[in-house]
Amino acid sequence: MSPSSVIFDLDGTLIDSAPSILTSMRHAFEQQGVKPLRPLNEDLIGPPLPDTLRSLTAEQHHHKLPSIFETFKAHYDAEGYKSARVYEGVEAMLQQLSAQGLPLHIATNKRIAPTRLILAHLGWQHWFKGVYALDYFQPALKAKALVIEQICNIENQSPQHSLLVGDRAEDAEAASANAMPFILAQWGYGGQQDIQPCFARCRHPSEVIAALTR
Repeated sequence: MSPSSVIFDLDGTLIDSAPSILTSMRHAFEQQGVKPLRPLNEDLIGPPLPDTLRSLTAEQHHHKLPSIFETFKAHYDAEGYKSARVYEGVEAMLQQLSAQGLPLHIATNKRIAPTRLILAHLGWQHWFKGVYALDYFQPALKAKALVIEQICNIENQSPQHSLLVGDRAEDAEAASANAMPFILAQWGYGGQQDIQPCFARCRHPSEVIAALTR
């Protein structure tokens, strides 16, 4: 396969942001005096933050959700985002794909503001033609499948000739909804799940390059 562009999920695909996100979550709940309904672990990473915070907050504390959200954002956007860890082999993969002239994009459930902060912190801005998030659009989109659709429209690219790389079932579903091939990043958070449909499963970023040349 020789795609005309490649779209990447961010959390769990390019970076391991679990430690920084979970630290900011703990800070937000502690500051607002609310005990999460379940332990905070990396299984929570991926869905939109407001949905995750709501699922962790007992109904009697739902009136505190705006404050929890704002406290999280302030902590994460000031310092937390800097703790994101790049998966081994990701930078080499991005460099090689970019050298081949492939337009690269990001489609993430993370807010656009910290997404841009992370890319600037890592020095990655030059590798991505477009960076898109749910709240990049106004009003904010409700699902990643809609982000993928908008990327194709904005960039004037055919979904069938593009490719999405992600680590979650939601990523596979977003690709499928747009008739776009999907590569499962098995090095990420949800990579060991039996996720369908899938063009290829890659245990290391270097395998993405090989999958594209089959």
